[in-house]
Amino acid sequence: MKSFVRLIFFPRMIFFLCLVAGSLGILGSLFLVFHVARDLPKLPSPLSRIIETPQSLIYASNGQVLMGLGERKAVSLEMVSKNFMNAIVATEDHRFFEHHGINKLRTLKALYITLFEPGRVQGASTITQQLAKNLFFSFEQSWQRKFKEMLVALQIEAANTKEQILSAYINQIYFGAGAQGIEKASQTFFGKPALELNLAEASLLAGLPKSPTRYNPFQHYERALKRREVVLERMVATGFISSLDAQRAAATYPELHQGRVDARRGSYFLDALMKELIQTYGEDVVFHGGIRVYSTLDTRLQSFAQNALKQGLERLDGLMGIGLNENSLKENGLNENDPATIDRPQGALVAIDTGSGAIKAMVGGRDYYTSEFNRAVDSRRQAGSGFKPFVYYTAFQTLGVHPGTIMTDKPVSIKVAGAKDWEPQNFEHQFNGNMILKSALTRSVNTIAAQLVTMTGPSAVTALAKACGVKNPLENVYSVALGTSLVSPLDMAGAFCVFANLGIKHDPFLFWRVEDAFGRVLFERIVQNKKVLDPALAFQVVDMMKAVVDTGSGRSIRGLGFQGPAAGKTGTTDNYKDAWFTGFTPSLCASVWTGFDKKKRLKSKNGTGITGGMGAAPIWADFMINAMKGEPERAFSVPNNIRFEAVDPSTGCAPEPGGPVSSVPLKTGQVICGEAVQ
Repeated sequence: MKSFVRLIFFPRMIFFLCLVAGSLGILGSLFLVFHVARDLPKLPSPLSRIIETPQSLIYASNGQVLMGLGERKAVSLEMVSKNFMNAIVATEDHRFFEHHGINKLRTLKALYITLFEPGRVQGASTITQQLAKNLFFSFEQSWQRKFKEMLVALQIEAANTKEQILSAYINQIYFGAGAQGIEKASQTFFGKPALELNLAEASLLAGLPKSPTRYNPFQHYERALKRREVVLERMVATGFISSLDAQRAAATYPELHQGRVDARRGSYFLDALMKELIQTYGEDVVFHGGIRVYSTLDTRLQSFAQNALKQGLERLDGLMGIGLNENSLKENGLNENDPATIDRPQGALVAIDTGSGAIKAMVGGRDYYTSEFNRAVDSRRQAGSGFKPFVYYTAFQTLGVHPGTIMTDKPVSIKVAGAKDWEPQNFEHQFNGNMILKSALTRSVNTIAAQLVTMTGPSAVTALAKACGVKNPLENVYSVALGTSLVSPLDMAGAFCVFANLGIKHDPFLFWRVEDAFGRVLFERIVQNKKVLDPALAFQVVDMMKAVVDTGSGRSIRGLGFQGPAAGKTGTTDNYKDAWFTGFTPSLCASVWTGFDKKKRLKSKNGTGITGGMGAAPIWADFMINAMKGEPERAFSVPNNIRFEAVDPSTGCAPEPGGPVSSVPLKTGQVICGEAVQ
C-alpha cells in the first residue's frame, strides 16, 4: 500500500514543484522584463530617424573639428540595387524576413556563451538587433545590455514593416573610408549611385561592414575580394543567386573610384588615431556612438610638417636628378609623361611635445592619396648612426667614461661567433687617432662606437633603447652600435624626447580625452613622469648632440637658418638606403626619415651617396624654423651636479695656449686627463 501511495504521490509532487517553479520562472521573467523596460530608449518615429544619431567628432588641439564620422545620405529601398539588398541579407541575417527580431537558436547559443564562459559576451545580431544597438549610448558589453537590445528589437519589429527596418539599416551601417550608409559607400568606392551596383560591386560592399578597416579595398583590395567570396557563397547557400552567377562575379575585379574624397582628408595622423580608437573602443562606438575625441594634433605644426616634407622631398628629387632630364628617366626605364611611374624617394616626419609626449604633427609620406602607408608609424628602417646616443649613454652609465674621455679611432676587428669578423669602417674611410668621446659622436666615428659596444655588450644598449621607448624588437648584435636594428620615426622621436627631458619618459600619444554623446568622460590623459635615465648623464649626451648640430654631421641645420637651441643626431646607413635626422629643442622633438620604399640607394646626380645631413636634416630645419617662430627661446636645463671643463679634443687634458679647445660637461667626481680607454 505504501509503495502504491509513493507511486501516486511522487509524480504529483514533482508536477506541483514544476508548476511552482514554472510560475516563479514566469513571474521572474516578467519582473526582469518590466524592470529592464523602464530604462529602454524611446523608439524614433518614423524609424528612419534612427540614422539621426549624433556624429562622432574628432577635434584638433585648438578645438577645430578635424573629422566627423556618421554623416549619412539616406535613400529609399527603391533607389538601391537588388544585388546589394540580397547580398546584405544573405550575409548579415538570412532569416530576416522570417523572424520577429530575434533568431532563437543564435540567441540561445549567445546566451550560453555569455553566461558560462567568463569574460565573453556573445551577440546574436539579427539586422533588427544591430539597428537596435545604435539607440544605446552606453558602451558596456554585458548580458543586461544584450537583453535590452533584444527587447528593443521586438519593439522595432512590432511597430515597423520589414522594408522600413531594412531601409533604416542599410542607411546607417558603416563601410569604411568615411562612408556611412549604402549611397555614400557606393559613391565613395565606385563613383556611382547605389541603384547601379552590379553583383560584383554589391557583394564586395556587403562584406565590408564586418570590419571596415580590415577589408577597406582602397588599402587591402585582395583581402576585400576574399571577403567577397564569403558573401557570394552565402548568397548561393540562401538561394539568392546561382553558382554560375557567383563564379562570374568572383572573376570580376571592380574598378575603384579614383577621385574619392573621404572623411580623413588625407591625414596620416587621423589614420593612426582611428586605428587606436577602434582597437580601444571598437568600430561600433567610434562610428555610431557620437563620441567626442580631443586629439593632440596642432594644425599649425601639421601644416608646417607637410610643407617641409613636400619641399624637402622635391629638393631631394632635384639633388638626385629624378624627373629633371631625359637621360635620368631613360636610365630608370621611366616615362616622362607618366609621373606616377617614377620611383621617387619617400619620407616621414613626427613631432612630439617633449613635456607631455603629445604627438603634435605626423606626416607618413609625400602624398597620402598616392600611398596611404604610414611610414611615420608602420615603417621599420635601419637608423644608422642615429642610434649612437643610446650607445654613448650606456657607456657613460656602465663604463664610467664621459665626454672628455680619450679613445682611439683605429681599425677595428671584432670576433663574431659563427660568422665573419666584423670590421666597421668610418664614413670617410680613414682613421684619426686619439679624440675625446664628444668629438667621436660629433663626427659620428663608427670605430669608436663599435669599441664602446664591445665593452658594454649589445644587450645593455638595446635595453637602454627599449627603456627610452623603442618598441620594435632590437637585435643583440655588435652592429647595433651603428643602427642596424629596425625602428620607426615615431619610436626615434619618442626615445629622443627622453634625452630632451634629461631622463624623464612620456609615452607618445594621439588624444587627450574621449567623451560619450552626453559629455561624460570615457578617458582622460594624465601625464605621468617616469624617470628612466640619470639626468646628469643624459645631459652629457645632449651636450654632445648639440655639438652635432653646431659643428658636426648636422651642421647644415645652422647653415639653413635655424639658430635656436637644438640637439640631435644624423643617421645614414652603410648602403645609403636610409637618411635620418632626429633632433629636439627643449620643447619639441622631431624625427625625419627619407629613403625609397624599395630600399634603393639614395645617390646624387654625380653618384655620391646622400647622408642624413643632406637628405633629412634640411627637412627638419625647415620644419623647426616655422614651428619655433614666436616661441620664447630657452636653453636646455643644466643639472646641479654638472660642471664644464675646457679640454684639448685630442688629449682630453687642459688645452695649450692658442690650441684647440672643446668644452665638456662633467658630472661631480669625474676628472679630465685620465688614461685612454683601451
